[in-house]
Amino acid sequence: VQLVESGGGLVQAGGSLRLSCAASGRSFTSFAMGWHRQAPGKERAFVAALSWSGNRTYYADSVRGRFTVFGDSTKNNIYLQMNDLKPEDTGVYYCAADHLESGKWDYWGQGTQVTVSS
Repeated sequence: VQLVESGGGLVQAGGSLRLSCAASGRSFTSFAMGWHRQAPGKERAFVAALSWSGNRTYYADSVRGRFTVFGDSTKNNIYLQMNDLKPEDTGVYYCAADHLESGKWDYWGQGTQVTVSS
């Protein structure tokens, strides 16, 4: 099983980025797919997720209204559209998969760096 993130980079505050996650190695139709991030000196934290049914989305309060998570029906491709980026959004962003939204993230990607300059 592999989750591979891409799309990170350096952007000015107020700008936008779209992260992609390519999932392979098994079927992900019964998995919730999510994004987490780890800021420098902080623990990894939840950012956004797409439910295993694909019908619901979840967001951390800090990104609601600015970020959008979406994917294809198989959930083999998941995206995080990030708008109005702020310096506090800086960090390594990880894609993860949770079987049937159990609350335990079963698979993780290697991460992609996002840096927002002020």
